[in-house]
Amino acid sequence: MNYFFLMLYGNKSIPQYSPSNIVLWFILAFQAGLLNIGGFMAINKIISHVTGFATFFGYEISQNQNIHALGMLSVPLFFLLGSMLSGYFVDLRLKLDKRPKYYITFGIIFALLSVLLIGGVTGQFGQFGEAFEINRNYALLIILCLVCGIQNGTISTVSKSVIRTTHLTGLTTDLGLGIVRILNKKKLKNQINDEEKINLVRFGIILSFILGSVAGALIFRSLGFIGFAVPTIISGILFGLMLYFQVYRPAT
Repeated sequence: MNYFFLMLYGNKSIPQYSPSNIVLWFILAFQAGLLNIGGFMAINKIISHVTGFATFFGYEISQNQNIHALGMLSVPLFFLLGSMLSGYFVDLRLKLDKRPKYYITFGIIFALLSVLLIGGVTGQFGQFGEAFEINRNYALLIILCLVCGIQNGTISTVSKSVIRTTHLTGLTTDLGLGIVRILNKKKLKNQINDEEKINLVRFGIILSFILGSVAGALIFRSLGFIGFAVPTIISGILFGLMLYFQVYRPAT
């Protein structure tokens, strides 16, 4: 069995910091950076942070925009739905000692991003970069949140709730805690394990997200909605790999 594809074959979460997991996390953090900057540049809204939508809700209420406020409050429900989908196809099956269906969660991501790409290019979401209009841009917003929820839920399960790839708040907090542990490892003695490696992985994920955002800014500035072809292609490749190794060439 190819070690890199253990995640795709296995019926349990493989070791958290195996090469296959780390590579996958870096790729997905890069993709999340692309999606975040793409969503922001397309409709001037941050798309993967549940906390931000609570802030938007409060702002819209203060402006007496009650319909907009309800729209902003409902968006995180799609992030929650995405997490629930990954919970059903991945987390629940792992807990039942069954093979997780990664190919389904990544297939859904690929399908959603394909819809987003086609809708954007054909003008279904208005002009790229225009001011947010809930009647026109709501569908784009919920698709992106749904994608991030599925991705975050899947990777959270694989990493045993250690890693998140669609936003950096928790990861940065963990990195700060980890740095303090390393600086005081003599006092902690045997209470920390592989903290240096873990912090390098956290830093790598943060860097991958930032690189995705920088690359995305250049791509979307030049291509507009066509820029969503990049994360669509990435998710399509991952979906294809998982479909091949889990369905067409399953482990014996």
